[in-house]
Amino acid sequence: MKVLKLLFFLLLIFLIGGAIYFASKDGRYDIKESRVIQVPASILYNTVNDYKTWEQWGPWKKEDSTMIFSYDATTVGIGGGYSWDGAFPGAMKTTAVQENIAIEQDLNLVTPGGERASKVGWEFTPTDTGVEVSWKVEGEHTLMDKVYFAFSGTDFEGDMRTMYTNGLEGLETYVREKMEDHAVSIQGITEYGGGFYVYKTTSASGTNISNIMAQNYGEIMQYMNQKGITQSGMPFTIYNEMNPNGSIIMSNAIPVANAVEITEESTVLSGYLPKTKAVKVTLKGNYTYLDKAWAEAMQYIAQYQLTQSEQKPFEIYTNDPGNYPNPADWVTDIYIPVE
Repeated sequence: MKVLKLLFFLLLIFLIGGAIYFASKDGRYDIKESRVIQVPASILYNTVNDYKTWEQWGPWKKEDSTMIFSYDATTVGIGGGYSWDGAFPGAMKTTAVQENIAIEQDLNLVTPGGERASKVGWEFTPTDTGVEVSWKVEGEHTLMDKVYFAFSGTDFEGDMRTMYTNGLEGLETYVREKMEDHAVSIQGITEYGGGFYVYKTTSASGTNISNIMAQNYGEIMQYMNQKGITQSGMPFTIYNEMNPNGSIIMSNAIPVANAVEITEESTVLSGYLPKTKAVKVTLKGNYTYLDKAWAEAMQYIAQYQLTQSEQKPFEIYTNDPGNYPNPADWVTDIYIPVE
């Protein structure tokens, strides 16, 4: 009996001593990983700011395939949140945001050592080579966490750094794939209302067309500003010649409300596009997919045995890429006039 009491006393001393030892150990953690990504900050920010994207790029489900995600009524911005069940159930809630700059979140996680509360932060910093995305977490381990890590041999900081590194890599992959999203839709035969425009005509090839377009539109806008001419619609391009070798002659144009009289010698001219019956095809996505949209338009014309008219085909850039940093959101309408 005395032996049992002694053993119990020794065990009690051991437990108390262990508790004091582990309680005295610094359990604070502050971990941060960064990655430079060549994607606009707004796209990265909007992706991270919506928890519904996290299941796609986050590193956790790769390690725990049993995870099941649940989403709050709001998943974007302050008050947005989501939760998950799995080996380590938890939840996150967004507490503060600075658009395109920073996000702050609360993380609650149930671990073998009990419930752990952490502060998570994101920073999006422009650099010369892209946007530096920083993902950090800070908090303090519970007493049971300290004991668990000591006896399990778990490298908490090393595991977290690996997880965050993989997560940032997954974020970049996901965002780049989403930026390539595109869709071509055949609108069929429609009528374009026509109107006045100012334009500049040049030749180009597949390798320099983007640069020449940008230069032409810059010169047209400069001319319009000098003359006080108001833009009345979105820019468009008339394709005067489209040769099999890829060379083209095009007129880059900007609609105006009324006829413009140009009296001086100028490379910027004025024109009028009449009311037009045309096959309309819409591309939503990067301009690099315009060839695909044109091919589907020509396939439609051949399928229904339509005859192109003498009027030249044109494409209208219906939204401004300056307002839509994600190319997947760009919209272009192609019109091919038919008899």
